[in-house]
Amino acid sequence: MSNLSFEEAINSLSDDDVKVRKEAIESLVGITDEEAIEPLIKATTDDNAQVRFKAAEILGSMGDVAVDKLIEEFKNAEGKDKRFLAFALKETEDKKVIPYFVDATEDDDFGVRKVAVRALGELQAEEELGAIAKCLEDEDWGVKLAAIQALGDLGSDEAIKLIKDARKSEDDKDFKKSCNKAIKKAEKRKKAKASGEAIVKVIPMSTIKEMEKTNPQKAIKEYERYVEAKQAKDAPYKRLCVLYRKANDKDNEVRVIETACEVFAGTKKADYFEKRLDKLQ
Repeated sequence: MSNLSFEEAINSLSDDDVKVRKEAIESLVGITDEEAIEPLIKATTDDNAQVRFKAAEILGSMGDVAVDKLIEEFKNAEGKDKRFLAFALKETEDKKVIPYFVDATEDDDFGVRKVAVRALGELQAEEELGAIAKCLEDEDWGVKLAAIQALGDLGSDEAIKLIKDARKSEDDKDFKKSCNKAIKKAEKRKKAKASGEAIVKVIPMSTIKEMEKTNPQKAIKEYERYVEAKQAKDAPYKRLCVLYRKANDKDNEVRVIETACEVFAGTKKADYFEKRLDKLQ
């Protein structure tokens, strides 16, 4: 991680040297200061792909703080400059962005269309099934595959039927494999919904642990998914507590520990969290 101050990092985002800009963007990982929003939005159009992606990732991690400004920029952006704004908006996971992604499924840029339709699936935009289905007819192969994945995310009977119809109409073996994978995911999600389980997308623990080194804020967000789903694995709760402790965020650490005590009640795993809770109270 870089040792640049906030002001130094913001100023360095416009430096002519790409190495300096890379150092600057790394220095802003985990930032939530509103003053960083506009410079970061500008950085999503940087000549360097690494800087563009990192800027979008940071903006997405800022969530509510940045979402309204991102929406305004997204509405006015065009072409490739819109792609990374789309990614940032998707990462906010705010459902208020759904109407803008619906419009973006008809954007002139295939990259924007691809992110938009994928986002509709991840955001569980079930009422926008028509917009997702229309992307199955897109001229770009990547957009069509993203539509299949989005339908798999929804996990409804209608979505499954659309995937099966698409599979039947295509001869490409790889496309059919993608459809089969999406159907399995959709059926699993359909079953989960029927039983009242929360639909939460989690990524492997090993991936999140690596993420702690480069983007602790993003790691917290990913660990929180495990807590939200109340999964019976103690490691995510422990790692999340460590990160909140480092951030001096006692309230959130206590919340996570209390959730763990509830999840693991009556088991040996609960002992660790109960002892930790006693120390904090």
